[in-house]
Amino acid sequence: MGNIQINQQELAAYFDHTQLRAWASHQDFVKLCKESMKYGFKMVAINPVQVVRCRKLLEGSPVHVGAAIGFPLGQTTIEDKLNETKTAISNGSDEIDYVINITELKEKNYSYIEKEMAEIIEVCRKSKVISKVIFENCYLTDQEKEELCRIALNVHPDYIKTSTGFGTGGATFEDVALMKRMVGDEIKIKAAGGVRTLETALQMIELGVSRIGSTASVLIVEELKKRI
Repeated sequence: MGNIQINQQELAAYFDHTQLRAWASHQDFVKLCKESMKYGFKMVAINPVQVVRCRKLLEGSPVHVGAAIGFPLGQTTIEDKLNETKTAISNGSDEIDYVINITELKEKNYSYIEKEMAEIIEVCRKSKVISKVIFENCYLTDQEKEELCRIALNVHPDYIKTSTGFGTGGATFEDVALMKRMVGDEIKIKAAGGVRTLETALQMIELGVSRIGSTASVLIVEELKKRI
C-alpha cells in the first residue's frame, strides 16, 4: 500500500462512482446510487439526461450528482456546452465534468480553449457548482497537456481531469505527475479511466490526485477492507 495510511471511509471519499454507458438501465442507476450511499463515494458520474433520476435516488444523501458535458468527444460548440451545463445544474447537478475541444487545441487555437473554459467555469462558479476540465490526455502531446495546464491556471477550474475513460487510453502515472508539476496545489487533479485496482488508486493518491473516476470503486474499496 505504499506510504499511504488510509481507511475505507477515507478512500471511498476519493471516488466519483461512474455509470456513463449508453445502454445503462434504470436498475443500473439504482445500483450506482445505492452503492454510492452505502460506501460514501463523493459523486455519481453520469450523462446529463440521468441527473433528475439520480438526484431523486440520492435524495437526502451527501453524494453529489456529476454531469458529463460534451461527452465523450468534446466536439460540440461552446454554446451547446453552456446550455448543457446550465440544464444539468438546473436539474440538480452539483458537479460538472466537461470535455475540451481537442481539435481547437491541436490547431493551437488557445484563445478558443480559454474562452470555452472560462465561460463554462463561470456558469459553475455562479451556481456554486464544482467544475472539472477533461483533457483526454491519450490524444495529446506533453506540450499540449502543459498548454492546457497553463490555460487552466489562468481560468482556475476546481479540477483538471486526465481522461473520459472512452478514449484510446486512460489515466497514467506519467500524466498525473506532469499535471501536478504544472499546477501544483493551485488546481486539484482527477484521475479517470483505467483505475481498476487498489494499488493503482493508491499510487494515484500518492501522486497527488484529489478525485478518482472509476466503475470499479466498490471492488477497490472492498480490496482495502480485506487488507485492513
